Amino acid sequence: MGFSEILLVIISSAGLLHGIAFALYLCFFKKKKTLPNYLLALILVFMAFRIGKSVMLNLGSDLEPAFIFAGLAFLLLIGPFLRWYVSGMTIVGYKLPRYYLIELLPFGLIFLSSFFVTKSWFDTNSKEVIIIFGSALIFIYLHFAFYIFIAAKAVRRTKQNHPSKECTKSQRAILIWLNLLTIGFAIIWISYFLNIIEDAVPYIIGPIIYSMVVYFLSFKAFQLRITDLDGNTFKKNEDAELFYQIKGFIEQNKLYLESDVSLSSLGKLLSVSTQKASEVINQHSKQNFNDFINHYRIQEAKRLLLDVDSENFTIASIAFDVGFSSLSSFNSAFKKFESITPSSYRKKNS
Repeated sequence: MGFSEILLVIISSAGLLHGIAFALYLCFFKKKKTLPNYLLALILVFMAFRIGKSVMLNLGSDLEPAFIFAGLAFLLLIGPFLRWYVSGMTIVGYKLPRYYLIELLPFGLIFLSSFFVTKSWFDTNSKEVIIIFGSALIFIYLHFAFYIFIAAKAVRRTKQNHPSKECTKSQRAILIWLNLLTIGFAIIWISYFLNIIEDAVPYIIGPIIYSMVVYFLSFKAFQLRITDLDGNTFKKNEDAELFYQIKGFIEQNKLYLESDVSLSSLGKLLSVSTQKASEVINQHSKQNFNDFINHYRIQEAKRLLLDVDSENFTIASIAFDVGFSSLSSFNSAFKKFESITPSSYRKKNS
């Protein structure tokens, strides 16, 4: 085995170990214990068995057929667990289906059958062996593809039921994550399937693709804080109604024009805690309180900058009129929202 092959094995093995480490974190170190987190951990463990078989096979072809069949059988577990995980992340109060064990029967049958596959029978390369092994292989990969399709369809249905404009920040994070997850598994499936068809892709590429995918997904999981979320995020509650109440109150009373407006003052006016008001604004507007208020101020400033009656007003006076306490903060906010300075905006549109 050459240096390049050894390096590829190390890379693929590192991804495998990273997946197991992530699974251990979800099961034993994550404070919030949820069904989706456990399901994701099991998916990573089952995938590690599958990838481990590929790494071992690449190291040497003298593997027991029973080990090869057992490794392939784990793909029959990953599919159902992926479907359940997607459901757990999109359905309020999700519990495993009553007859969930039925979906695990294909795995049980193939896994048990692997113990009866002897090396002498497997090495005969007879027509019977080729038909049985080929049929099992095709069934396993089509089974996995079917569940990836079902999972992707469930994600799409959830997106249709929760349009982007109406989604909270957490709901949007879940949908982004599930999209990436299903795409990641689809890429892994394609890399292995191409190898089966005509050896179009070297066998070791499968584990390497998995390593790349699992590293990327781990990064996105922590970036989106996905391990803190589950299907209850889609629970209909009074937060949306409260947000529109806050939004309406600010617009009707033009509170954004007051330089001293704050979360605490807004909370007192609406009899809502500061924390609750902040959480609702953050989730539904996808902005923090300052950006939420500044958005209104900038819209008002744009109107004044183009208003004929205000053409003699200085930029500073307009800044103070719309609620900013300093010219520098106004310029910074205006450029953040409009990607242009107030003076350039007035000159460009005059």
